[in-house]
Amino acid sequence: MGLACGIVGLPNVGKSTIFNALTAGHAAASNYPFCTIEPNTGIVPLNDPRLNDIAAIIHPAAITPTTVEFVDIAGLVKDASKGEGLGNQFLGHIREVNAIVQIVRCFENPDVVHVHGVIDPVADAEVINTELLLADLETVTKRLERAAKGARVGQKEAAAEVACCEKYAAALSQGMPARKVPENRETGALLRELRLLTAKPQLYVANVGEGGLKCPTPAVEALQALAAKEGSEVVVMCGAMEAEIAALDPADRAAFLQDLGFVESGLDRLAHTCYRLLGLITFFTAGPKEVRAWTVPRGATAPMAAGVIHTDFERGFIRADVYPYADLIRCGSEAALRAAGLIRSEGKEYVVQDGDCMFFKFNV
Repeated sequence: MGLACGIVGLPNVGKSTIFNALTAGHAAASNYPFCTIEPNTGIVPLNDPRLNDIAAIIHPAAITPTTVEFVDIAGLVKDASKGEGLGNQFLGHIREVNAIVQIVRCFENPDVVHVHGVIDPVADAEVINTELLLADLETVTKRLERAAKGARVGQKEAAAEVACCEKYAAALSQGMPARKVPENRETGALLRELRLLTAKPQLYVANVGEGGLKCPTPAVEALQALAAKEGSEVVVMCGAMEAEIAALDPADRAAFLQDLGFVESGLDRLAHTCYRLLGLITFFTAGPKEVRAWTVPRGATAPMAAGVIHTDFERGFIRADVYPYADLIRCGSEAALRAAGLIRSEGKEYVVQDGDCMFFKFNV
């Protein structure tokens, strides 16, 4: 799908530790600011129990999950929008992602330097949010100045653009992110062109010590209150523990989580939350060769889903045989589904639902 979540935050909050755990990768993770200069990118399989449930019925030769892409971006600091800490370079990296995952430090550790010398998750989050707002305000102001020149010489499009830019400039100046500004056709087009940072959906990750996983600390509660005010979500996890879990064999990993009383790891919760944040859903294809999960945007039609598999499928789309995952599990086989008349034939207007199992018919 080419959709990515950028991991951001102040230096030394655990971004690279969490990224390494997510991807089993090798992002630099050190106790000093800006140890990550160039962004690291990782493709993370989305752990979906439905995939194994379908495979237990179909008995395929292979099982292939869908994925979420994460980008580990270097730590931002106060005045990043003015170039502090190579801020302009890092802000540029954020423009390339589709959603923002802000890691916020909620753990105490005297051996890990905090860039401000004190653990204050709300203040930390507001530093990042302010820098994104200021960067966007500069972008909009420059565009407004250019549009105003065009409007003065009678360019009709420029006059409309001035009104849009003034609307966003006023909101950003008052601390309102661009994603909260009501959109219409004109502002939506401008927003996509400007690629404003605060237009991207955002969630917070509260990086806690192990003791903060089962009992919310005051730091976590403060961050949750901030997120609730903004209409955002908070995923609570212990980055250090997640790194240990990720290093275990899959069988040992499940047993370890069970001993801790968790159904899934914090990393799985983060991946699923990011998937929703990006507005994505999953459909499945199932056959003797492979059971596979595929990603489409919510609201995608059947031909669009076919095109995710192969462009020829979309170009020559005829119809799709569709049945919900829940019906397959309830009936126990595709033959039983067919006998019960539960496999539907859908055309080009069909909107794919999360959990649909689909077989495409096409001709090219």
